[in-house]
Amino acid sequence: MASKRHRDPPSEIARRVQALEQVLVEKGLVDAAAIDRIVETYEHQVGPQNGARVVARAWSDPAYRERLLADGSSAIAEFGIQGMQGENMIVVENTPAVHNVVVCTLCSCYPWPVLGLPPTWYKSPPYRARIVREPRAVLREFGVELDADVEVRVWDSNAELRYMVLPRRPPGTEGLDEAALAELVTRDSMIGVALLGAPGAS
Repeated sequence: MASKRHRDPPSEIARRVQALEQVLVEKGLVDAAAIDRIVETYEHQVGPQNGARVVARAWSDPAYRERLLADGSSAIAEFGIQGMQGENMIVVENTPAVHNVVVCTLCSCYPWPVLGLPPTWYKSPPYRARIVREPRAVLREFGVELDADVEVRVWDSNAELRYMVLPRRPPGTEGLDEAALAELVTRDSMIGVALLGAPGAS
């Protein structure tokens, strides 16, 4: 689990957003129901469940995995997943020897179609600066402990390219179908700040 400072939104910013939304709704400039529909769209239609389906297919289908790693955009589009913020996708694979993590040091470029709304900590200056300088320290704060011989690679997204991590398949999942596998995949594992354990593990 990530540390408190990476998980909690800055309270001042959260209050400002809430106050701004309230004023806009009261003045009739924004429809509260419309805001709810937009949020629901990104939570249930454009979100990490899309990326989880891609990961589950890659775990189950070696040919698809090869296509995904060779041309992320085209392979993801096989699911009908595409659009703004996801036009040029590169998928990097975690292995026993390499652990990948994604950041956007300049702003907060993020693959919305496959991961949904970016978490607050992903956009925060401390994460964006520190994950590049001291990735192992930041990963430890998220609860990711890596052996010393595991290479950590940090991928910096930008306006032209978005990155997504293909996490390692958890042990004990050999008999699961794609739907069950997708349930195990988390947004944070596709950013690279979380590891996936065996089904039922805490």
